[in-house]
Amino acid sequence: MGSSSDVVELAERLIACPSVTPAAGLAFDALEAMLMPLGFAVTRFHAGEPPDGPVENLLAMRQGPAGSGHFAFAGHLDVVPPGEGWTTAPFAPSRRGELLYGRGAVDMKGAIAAMVAAVAEVPTEAGTLSFVITGDEEGPARFGTVALIERMRESGAIPDFCLVGEPTSVNRLGDMAKIGRRGSVNVWLTVAGREGHVAYPHLADNPVPRLVAMLAELEAIELDDGTDWFQPSNLEITDLAVGNPATNVIPAEARARLSIRFNDRHTGAELAARVSEIAERHGGTARPVISGEAFVTPPGAFSALVIAAVAAETGLEPELSTTGGTSDARFLKDLCPVIEFGLPNATMHKRDEAVAIADLTTLARIYRRVALSALA
Repeated sequence: MGSSSDVVELAERLIACPSVTPAAGLAFDALEAMLMPLGFAVTRFHAGEPPDGPVENLLAMRQGPAGSGHFAFAGHLDVVPPGEGWTTAPFAPSRRGELLYGRGAVDMKGAIAAMVAAVAEVPTEAGTLSFVITGDEEGPARFGTVALIERMRESGAIPDFCLVGEPTSVNRLGDMAKIGRRGSVNVWLTVAGREGHVAYPHLADNPVPRLVAMLAELEAIELDDGTDWFQPSNLEITDLAVGNPATNVIPAEARARLSIRFNDRHTGAELAARVSEIAERHGGTARPVISGEAFVTPPGAFSALVIAAVAAETGLEPELSTTGGTSDARFLKDLCPVIEFGLPNATMHKRDEAVAIADLTTLARIYRRVALSALA
């Protein structure tokens, strides 16, 4: 690879582009300017309508020889809002000591910079390379990677393997890779009643006891005790609201929200139906929104080459895990085998987000090894 500062400079260029979800414009301009000199044909497009769109997306491909393999890097240019209290401006990248600071340094502009630095050292004759980059992973994600996958299917450009650059490492770069994720479903619960004076309960219908009973039944559910690759599924009550400012009024409505993170023993539809049945039995309604299904990429050739690449550069053998929240791998798994591997995640979504400069250079070398091995 060229100068060890190349990947850091690339990361700085991306961080310097404000790109709170949904990312658009400048960050994509910067990435396109990095990829085109490397021989990539870049396609940018917007997908979706308000309120969750439009979303800007980028698909870049460098075609290899006929019949060669196809390897894809995937990720997102959008970042969460920086908030207040940063030591330096969040979108003014700052090198201090051995760290590079800025919103997105870890999640995940640093990883995208490492991908670019990696492919710069992969010869065209090795095979076809793609970048699958969205501007909305941190938000609703309805018109991001899903739309990119549609474009890839339309063109027949289906990769053999895909690596997502999410920050998966925990204590040191290389200690964990993700081969799957739990699914996610959120459910909004409503119980309607009839308001009235608390001194005349026979003239009203209090929805709160029914909601409390409903939640008690839901909270008591033990979904499973885990699987070989997944921790137990869990159902959590995340909000409870009546909004009644008066002390002498029986409310007309009570609401709650719950979130279920589930393993591959369940589907989102099955869990949504189960919650809806309980809600209806208690006189309420349920509005479920399924964010993604559980999936696992069984250990095999792809995970083996990722482990080998990480070990060669760090001396560590990454633990294969399915922990954590959701990512766009939940969509990409329908396209091809997918694994997530990236930087240590300790500062992601925090103020003064920072990446070790040494980790950026090492990650670029790991990504280069992964790409070459996947295309071999």
